Amino acid sequence: MFEDLKPHIADLQKRLIIISITLGVMFFVCFAYYEPILKWILAPIEAVLPKGSQMVAIEVSETFFTAVKVAFFGAFLVSLPVIFWQMWLFLAPGLYSNEKKIIVPFVLGATIMFLIGAMFSYYIVVPYGFEFLVAFGSQVVAVTPSIGAYVTFFIKIVFGFGIAFELPIITFFFAVIGVVNDKMMKDFFRYAVVFIFVLAALLTPPDVVTQFLMAVPLILLYGVSILIARIFNPAGKEEIYEDDESEE
Repeated sequence: MFEDLKPHIADLQKRLIIISITLGVMFFVCFAYYEPILKWILAPIEAVLPKGSQMVAIEVSETFFTAVKVAFFGAFLVSLPVIFWQMWLFLAPGLYSNEKKIIVPFVLGATIMFLIGAMFSYYIVVPYGFEFLVAFGSQVVAVTPSIGAYVTFFIKIVFGFGIAFELPIITFFFAVIGVVNDKMMKDFFRYAVVFIFVLAALLTPPDVVTQFLMAVPLILLYGVSILIARIFNPAGKEEIYEDDESEE
């Protein structure tokens, strides 16, 4: 059994090495230009800070490690096409020839949807979320956020939205290989709504507005995913309806 897994393990190592090299190269490029990236990251919170407030570094090494986080963040975003491409190449040997043809839509779609999720969080969710957090208690205490803690929180939110917006692409992939269909997703809808609101509560600041700003688009994306499953599931619709009749 272990001998059968050796080719898959070797292929996985190859894909991980390519991804690691790509991230490493992009990391050094982004580290050289971390200041413009950091300014872009800081823009949402600087827009809502009270007059006289500014970002601070609590520890001596905080600015350096913040630059490292920013560089990895930039490297990951730039490397997304390569990451998704290598993921696909690892999965491809287990697919049929017609399924392998969707590599370009998968890679482009996954990259674009992640970036859309990231931009949605940056331009819509993050401004509202940090405005709430900064305004809360600002009349009592001076707001001087730690730059390291802010960048970590920012990256967590952006990554969360980027991954969440992959739902239509994941559905597209599983529909094409026949794992899911629209009926299955419709039946799971009520549980998906609960899961989405729990995820929104975990990934967003603790206020209702930003939680709804994440939950509502995800519910809409789930609806789009149902339509995608209906279109791309290779199983004939007669087969699905036959299953319904047999259950009755």
